Amino acid sequence: MSEATPIRRLPAALFTVASLLLAPPALAEQPAGASSAESRIESLQSLSDQPLDRRALDIQSWTTEEGAKVLFVEAHQLPMFDLRLTFAAGSSQDAGEPGLAMLTNAMLNEGIAGKNVTEIAQGFERLGAVFGNGSYRDMAVASLRSLSDADKRQQAVELFSQVVGAPTFPQESLERIRNQVLAGFEFQKQNPGKLASDALFESLYGDHPYAHPSEGTPESIPKIDVNDLNAFHDRAYTAKNAVIALVGDLTRDEAQAIAAQVSSALPEGPALPPLASPQAPKPGLEHIEFPSSQTHLLLAQLGIERGDPDYPALYLGNQILGGGGFGTRLMEEIREKRGLTYGVYSGFSPMAEAGPFIINLQTRAELADGTLALVKRLVGEYLEKGPTEAELEQAKREVAGSFPLTTASNADIVGQLGSIGFYDLPLTYLEDFTQAIQALSVEDVRRAMNEHLDVDDFVIVTAGPTVEQKPLPPPTDQPVQAPSAVPEH
Repeated sequence: MSEATPIRRLPAALFTVASLLLAPPALAEQPAGASSAESRIESLQSLSDQPLDRRALDIQSWTTEEGAKVLFVEAHQLPMFDLRLTFAAGSSQDAGEPGLAMLTNAMLNEGIAGKNVTEIAQGFERLGAVFGNGSYRDMAVASLRSLSDADKRQQAVELFSQVVGAPTFPQESLERIRNQVLAGFEFQKQNPGKLASDALFESLYGDHPYAHPSEGTPESIPKIDVNDLNAFHDRAYTAKNAVIALVGDLTRDEAQAIAAQVSSALPEGPALPPLASPQAPKPGLEHIEFPSSQTHLLLAQLGIERGDPDYPALYLGNQILGGGGFGTRLMEEIREKRGLTYGVYSGFSPMAEAGPFIINLQTRAELADGTLALVKRLVGEYLEKGPTEAELEQAKREVAGSFPLTTASNADIVGQLGSIGFYDLPLTYLEDFTQAIQALSVEDVRRAMNEHLDVDDFVIVTAGPTVEQKPLPPPTDQPVQAPSAVPEH
């Protein structure tokens, strides 16, 4: 998904999916007498610069009578299907009650008429089906994976429709989940990275709905009651506020029947209005005092909306700057040449409104100021000159090689369909994106990065101890010894 910083929650059910990876390309025919080892090596060499094949997706789309948008891909390789509902019902719709969206989503499978949470879980298990749910800033999701056999399918969809469309929100379940969330808040007080992240979003978004944590606050969670959950469900879990994605062993008629059944089970009501655009924040630095040997450094500024036409250029540009792991500008200069961090990462998180661009790393407390200055200098140099031609071509090859994995399994595809529908992207978006990436020039990337980023506009949050600062070690062309372990979080 294209959400900023998905929130981990104790009560949320985890998505359970099985990956159906693409079969490897057929080996080239070998001359008589060639050894199997030699043939495998030659085959790999011949593929080294060739991207993997990606599953061609014939995306069908329609709207249910109740107003839900449906996207469907027929795939008969396995006797099962994946169903994903995406609602504009994330924490940005909390309307002054932080955590309301999260609690509503977490409580979906806690009770329906005639069944408690245990009976619901046993019902899905008996059918060989898996239910999942989650809530983020833009969206809330509910998912089902089931066998496509008619009897199993019908029963699983019926149970799923009741869980999503008519939850009872039992009081005892609310008390249990609320206590889990409150216990989680106490644990988070010992996590400087989480403290810094929350402060960063508050500074970056101010009064905008993206500012508060998706899981709520210690002050807001105790105030939310069953009436609040019912009201939010009636308002946000309507068919017109939903996208239904279906992938798997179904005909078009069967997919239409499932979508109609799920849609008709949802509350009636309009789609929620779109969010306002956030205002650009005032740049600055906030420090959170925390007793640790490491200092967390987070730098952010407003990025882009999900449908921004510059996204391919920004995605590729960030892969070179800090989003592609080892070999990026930031990783090379900060970790490899100086050994200042275990890892440094940057990324755009496009959302319904302008999502954040964030650079995230930790370093030794006494080197925090120098490391922060180095990060800003590297970003400034990159914006000024852009990538090299060699960096651009390497990034294009890496994107082309990894992009097939985004549609490798039905679970991957259903997630892509959910995003396409939720953010109102064209059905050809995946093909358009890959083509746009390959067509980019150095100047295209440099222009887009400068259009949306400014080295002087960073909102910065640090979390760690106040200690006397030391100068940074000089860079070396020889790789610096890597840290012995992942630093504390």
